Amino acid sequence: MTELGPSTWPPAPIRTGRLVLRESEARDRTAFIELFASPEVGTYIGGARSRDELERAVPEVPGRRPGLFVVDLGGAMTGMITLDRRDAERPGHVRPDGGEAELGYMFLPQAWGYGYAAEACAAALDWFGGAFPGEPVVLCTQTANDRAMRLAAKLDFTEVERFEEYGAEQWFGVRSADPTAPDDARTSAAG
Repeated sequence: MTELGPSTWPPAPIRTGRLVLRESEARDRTAFIELFASPEVGTYIGGARSRDELERAVPEVPGRRPGLFVVDLGGAMTGMITLDRRDAERPGHVRPDGGEAELGYMFLPQAWGYGYAAEACAAALDWFGGAFPGEPVVLCTQTANDRAMRLAAKLDFTEVERFEEYGAEQWFGVRSADPTAPDDARTSAAG
């Protein structure tokens, strides 16, 4: 992954109706380990990792890098949002040279079903639109991940293509810089 690009990082915490998107802190380490050790979270991202391995590998302040937001609910980490540049060698791109901003997210299972992912992703996308005006954002998920497919539609991502990666069919979509643009304008941003 390459750097997100020239922007002040970290931004001031982003507040939504129920959540705060902020830079990670040492107090988030346990939640990071829970997130990556969770079999439910790992279902569509290659499986859970060993808790022992994570205890050894996760730094004291995990996830402190440009493009990673901790999603805080009531003073505790409940998930994370990432905006990273998509590697050019991976399939799925809307630019000839790749490097598009790619939205990623993971939430602890106890936070599922409350709309937190939609709320946090929308806030992160709004921040990105202000920091990088005119840039599209892409999202890739397994077609078997019904929740992620519904969220992609809710966030105004438009399908560009499907392909096989990591042994599963992947859905790849783009969100234009102006999600209120007509469908044909979003589609033209993809190609």
